[in-house]
Amino acid sequence: MTKTALRSTILLPVFLPAVVIILLLVIGTISNPELAGQVFSVTLKWITETFGWFYMLSVAIFLVFIVCVAASSWGNIKLGPDHAQPQYSFAEWFAMLFSAGYGVALLYFGVAEPVLHYASPPAGAAETVDAAKQAMQIAFFHWGFHIWAIYGIVGLVLAYFAFRHGLPLSIRSALYPLIGDKIYGPIGHTVDVFAILGTLFGIATTLGLSVTQINAGLHYLWPSIPINTTVQITAIAIITAAATLSVVAGMDKGVKRLSIVNMTLAVSLMAFVFFIGPTIHILESFLQNTGSYLSGIVERTFNLQAYSRSDWIGNWTLFIFGWTIAWAPFVGMFIAKISRGRTIRQFVVGVMLVPTIFTFLWFSVFGDTALNLIMNEGFNTLITDVQANQAVALFQLFEVLPLSFIISLLTVILIITFFVTSSDSGSLVIDSLASGGNINTPAWQRVFWAVLEGAVAAVLL
Repeated sequence: MTKTALRSTILLPVFLPAVVIILLLVIGTISNPELAGQVFSVTLKWITETFGWFYMLSVAIFLVFIVCVAASSWGNIKLGPDHAQPQYSFAEWFAMLFSAGYGVALLYFGVAEPVLHYASPPAGAAETVDAAKQAMQIAFFHWGFHIWAIYGIVGLVLAYFAFRHGLPLSIRSALYPLIGDKIYGPIGHTVDVFAILGTLFGIATTLGLSVTQINAGLHYLWPSIPINTTVQITAIAIITAAATLSVVAGMDKGVKRLSIVNMTLAVSLMAFVFFIGPTIHILESFLQNTGSYLSGIVERTFNLQAYSRSDWIGNWTLFIFGWTIAWAPFVGMFIAKISRGRTIRQFVVGVMLVPTIFTFLWFSVFGDTALNLIMNEGFNTLITDVQANQAVALFQLFEVLPLSFIISLLTVILIITFFVTSSDSGSLVIDSLASGGNINTPAWQRVFWAVLEGAVAAVLL
């Protein structure tokens, strides 16, 4: 192995604190899981009750700000030199940002969330037509413009300062207008440490959701495979190994190719359910729910259930937005990395509009198909199955469709490839953060972070 391959770009003031904190949190959690669970639960409740309003206000400001910037004359500014051209085609760019963003989440929540809201809405009677409408509007709200505004604002700021002003492609660069060259000191190091922690634990959380769904899918396909921690840890090990190979392959050979495979499988799966399912109903509900989403976006954004306190908003809206904020350094940096050469307006339209429309189609196809089965065809067992285990929702839906074994197998493969892409791109981003924004890092460092992500997910499972 050459000296070049072994060289290190690690920035020790960022790398060491991040690794130490990760190890301490993991060791503390596994040494007393019950106490850790109580602490996390109490902390989550306190944050939700005390700062829920601030989360919602912040996300609303992000959305308004990024739309206004794109609509203004600033939208013509290129993310890079004026002569720069996009490195990736629009299709490649969208496939990568979507795969890294939340492809796994759509597979997990696409059926589960509408069914759960239908069975237990935040307001009104359960299992009614109004509950069904409300369920779809809530799903659209949770996965629509707001979360892409969170990703977009981080990605836009980083791409602007990195490609337009030559600053490191790192979270610290966002503070340059406030503290100037101090971003290269302790303040900047601290910001990047927090970004690493949020990214790594966000990916570990998502991997935990993914492997439970993979396990449910394998059990559905082959009942002899049990649903237990051993199978899930094995799945984590296989995914981590695949992510490691992809990390070594690099951005173009690894992430880009996997992302294109992801989108091809996802669109094929969605098209199959669209044509086999209640096609006209899906189209009608897509238009109606999109209209309801747009007309009620302001009210729902600022609805904190101030007069009817419950745990619902903390368990759903604030959890999803908080999860997105935790992922924002990772997804934002990744989107910035692949967006050099586009104008601010192209960036915002691409990041905000296209994924949102695809998401609304996804929830209409899978969520409304599930609700139609429950409401019009008496498939009520789907509710109890999903309430017992959210991970089985998609596979229970496939059970009543033709070719269920084949599409379930394709879904398991898609979940794996989606997460390999997330883990791969996450490793690239974390490694860049731990190297002070350096994007040309040796493969062994990226492998280290990919393996650490898998290890943390396995330990916390």
